Amino acid sequence: MPALTLETIYAEHFEMVWRAVRRFGVPDRSLDDAVQDVFLVVHRRLDDFEGRSSLRTWLYGIARRVAHDHRRRASRKERDGELPESVADASPSPRETAEVAEAVAVLHEILAQLSDDQRDVFVLAELEQMTAPEIAEALDAKVNTVYSRLRLARAAFNAAVARHTARDDRSRP
Repeated sequence: MPALTLETIYAEHFEMVWRAVRRFGVPDRSLDDAVQDVFLVVHRRLDDFEGRSSLRTWLYGIARRVAHDHRRRASRKERDGELPESVADASPSPRETAEVAEAVAVLHEILAQLSDDQRDVFVLAELEQMTAPEIAEALDAKVNTVYSRLRLARAAFNAAVARHTARDDRSRP
């Protein structure tokens, strides 16, 4: 196996790490910081990576822990009454862009309703297309636990989608 460098890991896995921390519930205003924190941990711990797991699962594990820390800090800021760092751009956009943005917002709203354990498993399985054994390794959980959490997460996700759809149907003329 060729020697791993931070530069190659960053180049090959930046987008995956960015998607992961976003889907793990990091607020938009903290995404860049969270991704940077992931790669700082990778830099510090790269010599400790023994290759017992795939690089991808190792990165997901780091991203998951970093995302948890950022979510906790964000909720603490909200409780302390701090104002958000930025305000969403209210300028008009094309219809397709608006529909995609709305769908992404609904997805993140629904993901936020799941428990941390369910959200982690759901994101890795459904959005990142990882297998149950890979997820178990990334989350340091048993494979059967992953399957159980995934089943519960899918049920909760489907129920939330049904509620959202019903709410949309009622609000249309």
